[in-house]
Amino acid sequence: MKKLFTLLAMFLTVLGIQAADRQNIRISTDNIDLVLQVGDNHRLYQVYLGNKLATDADFSHFNWKIKPGSDGSYGIRGLEAYPGSGGEDFFEPALAITHADGNLSTYLYYQGSEQKAVKGGTETIVRLADDQYADEVTLHYVAYAKENVIKTWSEICHKEKKSVTLWRYASGIFYFNADKYFLTNYHSDWAREGQPAVQQLQFGKKIIDTKLGTRAAEQSEPFFELGIDGPAKENEGKVMLGTIGWTGNFSCTFEVDNVGRLRVIPGINPYASDYVLKAGETFKTPEFVFTLSDTGTSQASRNLHDWARRYQLWNGEGSRMTLLNNWENTGFDFNQASLAQLMKDAKDLGVEMFLLDDGWFGNKYPRKDDHAGLGDWEATKSKLPGGIPALVKSAKEAGVKFGLWIEPEMVNPKSELYEKHKNWVIEQPNRQTYYYRNQLVLDLSNPEVQNYVFGIVDKLMTENPNIAYFKWDCNSPITNIYSPYEKAQQGNMYIDHVRGLYKVLDRIHAKYPKLEMMLCSGGGARCDYTALKYFGELWPSDNTDPFERLYIQWSMSKFFPVKAIAAHVTSWNKATSVKFCTDVASMCKLGFDIDLKTMDKADYAYTQGAVANWRRLEDVILNGELYRLVSPYESNHAAVNYVSQDKSKGVVFAYDLHPRTHEPVRNVKLQGLDANRMYTVKEINLMPDTKSAFDCDGQQYSGDFLMKVGLNILTPNTATSHVLELTAE
Repeated sequence: MKKLFTLLAMFLTVLGIQAADRQNIRISTDNIDLVLQVGDNHRLYQVYLGNKLATDADFSHFNWKIKPGSDGSYGIRGLEAYPGSGGEDFFEPALAITHADGNLSTYLYYQGSEQKAVKGGTETIVRLADDQYADEVTLHYVAYAKENVIKTWSEICHKEKKSVTLWRYASGIFYFNADKYFLTNYHSDWAREGQPAVQQLQFGKKIIDTKLGTRAAEQSEPFFELGIDGPAKENEGKVMLGTIGWTGNFSCTFEVDNVGRLRVIPGINPYASDYVLKAGETFKTPEFVFTLSDTGTSQASRNLHDWARRYQLWNGEGSRMTLLNNWENTGFDFNQASLAQLMKDAKDLGVEMFLLDDGWFGNKYPRKDDHAGLGDWEATKSKLPGGIPALVKSAKEAGVKFGLWIEPEMVNPKSELYEKHKNWVIEQPNRQTYYYRNQLVLDLSNPEVQNYVFGIVDKLMTENPNIAYFKWDCNSPITNIYSPYEKAQQGNMYIDHVRGLYKVLDRIHAKYPKLEMMLCSGGGARCDYTALKYFGELWPSDNTDPFERLYIQWSMSKFFPVKAIAAHVTSWNKATSVKFCTDVASMCKLGFDIDLKTMDKADYAYTQGAVANWRRLEDVILNGELYRLVSPYESNHAAVNYVSQDKSKGVVFAYDLHPRTHEPVRNVKLQGLDANRMYTVKEINLMPDTKSAFDCDGQQYSGDFLMKVGLNILTPNTATSHVLELTAE
């Protein structure tokens, strides 16, 4: 018996040594740990993703081996960090390659890893390789400690004698083990962006994807909330917020396996994209960005906002220009004199820039509507005899900056460009052409086309260096799918097209680093973080009805800082007041697209004051912490508040949508304030010659009181709004 105990002790000691010697790769933020482990078989596995562990010694307890099911015939396997096809894992792979000899399997083995400091965080680089084929994968994880955000992507390359074909190429894969999973994904259509859909994930796959090519997010948007053990909530529960940075066909697969584990697999949509990769070339996947929170979506949103402003968004820590757009006012009907007057109006309103929208170009085929002119980027002489230089001069004389609408990736068949370069257009040679909005998409996989698109911006900027802003639109998905440039490798087209766009934007950004641009796509059909490296803001929707915008802005604010969300005051809903429209737009990056001359004096005076207030409080709104307080999806009201980083200032926006008769109205409890400081509350954005009706106006409260008791600032009145400024004493 004593000998048996001795042998058992020795066995346990050996096991302990083996556990202690297991190689763990730790990817950490202040609050999150992602732990990978090299198995005894030299494969790489995820062993942990969750709250940061306090003690390094606990890592010795991780073991990559798991029992994959109840069937005794199953062997032990693990949750592979980047599983290839054809192996012992029977679920969706991260990588699938048809090798030069036709073999469809890929087994990746650990080769080494390193960590290095990068701006804002630490990058972990893990190298994997197939043991039978000359194929290599490098996994990248960038952990931003303070923001609790992790960004990941993969790089695939090979040295096989002939080309290989990639048919799965995920940006990463992440595993969860819980009792329940609830997915909130966002679907859309024109003027109906940001619509949430909540469902419990059960055995099998749920896929969020798009096949639109360019206007990729028109129907499905590239971000999601994942609630662990319950639906995602604003201020409680464990939640993952994730978003894929790809301005084209994306895919996020959520697969619950036979024992209830969840796999999250984001990446490019492989639809019609079996990608032929030549020897020595590297295939880089898009960046997937995620954060985890134990206190609900609200904190996860602030994680993403802070990260985006500091490290991802173009000029993320800089200011933004308020503007006046002419579109809702004039449409295509304008001339040089009328635009010069609008620039003066912009100055009088108090905004910083005038933006000229569609309809300024084309001579052989003048842009009178959306049937002609796209591709011919010369000012229409009959409308604008002085061209763009005269408009830039008029803007300078008026005291505002000048911005310009372009749609450089598109072409009308009725254009000089199409007549000269049909081979630059994505269009099937042997079928009837389908036109979406009377236009076609230029083939950006073609370097000649890339040069042309870059040349549009470069020529305008060279001739008019004082252009301060471009509204870059994209009004058509890819139809008639055929690339004259790709020829026999049509599976490369969707991917190379997006990469071609990035090459153009890289060149523009390199030559004109201070040039501000808006990411627009018939509304919010482009809304990803890779595009936002080049664009200071996105246009979330053409729908500017203030009621609808509150829902859209609420959804978008979960993933993007409001600095990146453009919001304009328009006359879409003529039954609402100018004040209500302006207060809704003021909770994001403020702009105007409205006929100022139709306003009465009171409305105009109010608007001037609201612009001045917004510019005064811009830093709090655009760079402060956002707290969503009252959801329009859950009530007949909405409210948010912003708090400056030092907690000395705050702004509250409260909206009454369609209150029911005699419905009970609760106090709005604020968030994010300093509990120990006193705050003076003052209602601003009041109509001329009116005073606040709230008892709280002009009063002082502790931050503690404002957060625990709150303010009575919601009313029973339809389509009313209130803005309150908080100043710490």
